[in-house]
Amino acid sequence: MKREIELTADELNPKTCFFANYPPKECGIATFTKHLATSMDKKFNPKLKSRIIAINEEGSFYNYNKKVIFEVAKNDIEHYIEIAKRVNETENIKILCIQHEFGIFGGEYGNYIIPFLETVQKPVVVTFHTVLPDPDEKRKKIVQAIAKRSSALIVLAKIAADILVRDYEIEKNKIHVVYHGIENVPFQGSEAAKKRLKLDGKTVLLTYGLLGRGKGIQYMIKALPKLVEKYPNLLYLIVGETHPAVRKEEGEKYRSELINLAKKLKLENHVKFYNKYLPDQELVDYMLASDIYVGTNLDRNQISSGPLAEAVGSGKAVVATPSFCAEELLADNRGVIAEFKNPESFTRAIDKVLSNPELKSEMERQAYSFSRQMTWPNVAIQYLRIFNRIVQLREETTEKFPKIKLNHLLNLTDDVGIIQFCRHSTPDKSSGYTLDDNSRALIFTILHSKIYSKENTSEISSRLTKVYMKFLENCQQADGNFKNNHNNEEAETNPHSQDSFGRAIWALGFVINNSNDPQIKERAKKMFDKSFSYIDKLGSPRAKAFCINGLYYYYKSHGYPEILSKLIKLSNDLVGIYEHESSNDWQWFEPYLTYSNSTLPESLFFSYELTGNELYLETAKKTLNFLTNLMLIDGEFCPIGQNGWYKRNGERAFFDQQPLDVSCMILAYLTAHNITKEDDFYDKAVLAFNWFLGRNHLKQMMYDETTGGCYDGLGKHSVNLNQGAESTISYLMARLFLDELKRKKRNLNKIS
Repeated sequence: MKREIELTADELNPKTCFFANYPPKECGIATFTKHLATSMDKKFNPKLKSRIIAINEEGSFYNYNKKVIFEVAKNDIEHYIEIAKRVNETENIKILCIQHEFGIFGGEYGNYIIPFLETVQKPVVVTFHTVLPDPDEKRKKIVQAIAKRSSALIVLAKIAADILVRDYEIEKNKIHVVYHGIENVPFQGSEAAKKRLKLDGKTVLLTYGLLGRGKGIQYMIKALPKLVEKYPNLLYLIVGETHPAVRKEEGEKYRSELINLAKKLKLENHVKFYNKYLPDQELVDYMLASDIYVGTNLDRNQISSGPLAEAVGSGKAVVATPSFCAEELLADNRGVIAEFKNPESFTRAIDKVLSNPELKSEMERQAYSFSRQMTWPNVAIQYLRIFNRIVQLREETTEKFPKIKLNHLLNLTDDVGIIQFCRHSTPDKSSGYTLDDNSRALIFTILHSKIYSKENTSEISSRLTKVYMKFLENCQQADGNFKNNHNNEEAETNPHSQDSFGRAIWALGFVINNSNDPQIKERAKKMFDKSFSYIDKLGSPRAKAFCINGLYYYYKSHGYPEILSKLIKLSNDLVGIYEHESSNDWQWFEPYLTYSNSTLPESLFFSYELTGNELYLETAKKTLNFLTNLMLIDGEFCPIGQNGWYKRNGERAFFDQQPLDVSCMILAYLTAHNITKEDDFYDKAVLAFNWFLGRNHLKQMMYDETTGGCYDGLGKHSVNLNQGAESTISYLMARLFLDELKRKKRNLNKIS
């Protein structure tokens, strides 16, 4: 059925338009398109919106949502041309993205898409979900015609790109590989999901997706008898309804054959069918409950599989037949390949995994790590970058930040303090607790309570504040110094650290100036006063800088002359160190750059505000600009890597980038903006924050929206998926200080 709707003002907002099947139609392409459009809208709306051109078979009608602005009758070639003209007339559609499968468009090999492409005058990107090797001449010419009229091509596997170049003679630089998107789920065991689904005590094998003869499920059922003998609690779940096209042609014949086969093999208690199209969350639950995902597909040429991608993305052990897609996703010990149509091969492969827990665990870790690039937010980033090469839709830097989430901070904190390390998102209590982490966490919770004092979450941050304050009190020594560690081996070998002392002073000063709780403020002041004389013993430039920050906040609250005097002394020390070490090509305080570098210039901005000493301002600007010139590369923020740091006259390290260093730069930029009122500093803070949101060399999110945690580091080829205290607090502090400034700006605008 044809439908074109009148475009309202709101419907003229979209900049991207996807041409594909779309829900409530039930097929893999429809689901893929929904997820892609939704993830792009979630990440880039309101500056970028998505709309849909949906494809309908003859006689069908779907109750589409408002994203669908046009519907094309699949088998009406004139209607393709008509809709192309309507697209041309819709000014705010800047780019089209066609999700291509040969069967979803009308004509031979779906060639009705060609007149659409010949008519449409907007840039077009085509995602090929199927790329068949050794094509006949007709198929080859159709694919070449599509490629010729497209500005870029996207494929879902590297081998598909190779086939396009080799067998279709398409230029390589036009092709981009973006893997199938996946839900972002935490790395976790299967027990909780099993309990939700009443599968406790079962060893669960899972196959899901729309059912059809190409699934080859009968071979897996035939593999079960020997497995059941060895694993009597084994249960094979076959989840998903019959494909609508299959149901139309033969009804439920294939499903009935499978049920009868299970009965014949006396497997009724070990095979269960769920004949329904499950919503996303239910599918995630079944995936999380599985011990092994089994890919039984019979098509060697399959280059994309949503279920297989989700299995890898859920960190599941996978056994699958050797389709192109499976071989690529399961390479490097991410899974096990079983032969096509070979029950014995399935039996051996599954037994290999179930009988070797260490192998299974390693496969799960490798799969989960590899698949982080495939989460829908990361796929959205990759699509936008491709679109932006063709037509500038919007800046890749966004001020649409994720909502502040305290879940992982709570997860990390117990009655003692905040736990240092995690295995993925699970706290590793054996790693102990550090003064550094608890000091940073204290700054965050104090500011959070201040900003969100009228919201329920302030109760959480107030409760956490008491834990972190108690931790600092327990770490303070009789002479005013602090122990750096608590309850781990390093506590014995590294009991004190000047930089940790400085961070504690910074935190206590911040509490004194910003806490809403008079008792907490008084406790912080008592601790600060006890440590005041110890500040003179510091030699580390960073420790002095952290102390300047704390002295600044203390002085803002109380105005004691001795506090200002100490701040000036430390500031003069830093300027003296800078003048001794710096040169025209090395505008820095030390002969190396390591961690938390930007705290040094930040402290001098604070000193300038209190004293008006232009030398402090000049030094702060020079050194912050020096860092900026090193870290801003091709419009992206690239902090000094921990893998080698950067020594004067040496080579800088680019990888093992740390969230802490990005966060420190953001805080320094915001301080510089607050004090100088120069907007460029704010813009750079926003750009640096986008490092957490995927504007980095891997184009991957460093913030995990599902847990509220932050990954521990950005390597050359992969992300460190642990979500420890330092990284998580670093993200949260940067996010919160940006929020504070935004709120101040809004309040000023209201007043003016």
